[in-house]
Amino acid sequence: MPDLFAYTDGACSGNPGPGGWGVLMQAKDGEAVVKERELQGGEAETTNNRMELLAAIHALETLSKPSSITIVTDSAYVKNGVTGWIHGWKRNGWKTSNKKPVKNVELWQRLDEAAARHDVTWEWVKGHAGHPENERADELARAGMAPFKPKK
Repeated sequence: MPDLFAYTDGACSGNPGPGGWGVLMQAKDGEAVVKERELQGGEAETTNNRMELLAAIHALETLSKPSSITIVTDSAYVKNGVTGWIHGWKRNGWKTSNKKPVKNVELWQRLDEAAARHDVTWEWVKGHAGHPENERADELARAGMAPFKPKK
């Protein structure tokens, strides 16, 4: 059975501003890619963090059955949030440690629900550092943003 990977990224032109998300999904047998799928989308007025979250959400929601998957993100916000902060937020009724509402709460809840259906391993990679799959996810995010950018 091949290993499943999703390389996710978000992009924004201005923050807030037009944004996009991208996902490169790969099934690998060892180092060999046996199947690949690309996803992208965007919004007219959003933030980079929202796009990073939506990339991970779409990666998980596109899976038709419970799967083992490694999500590779260059977003410390997503990685730290989903592997650490979210547990306290849920205990505190989706409030931060200083009792403020969690930003992007509806996306965190959607990500939590999507992740619960799968066996997810979360990995962080440095963005814009020559990691080919991360660079492709970035290209997809920029392509997802393109229709929402003002014409010059």
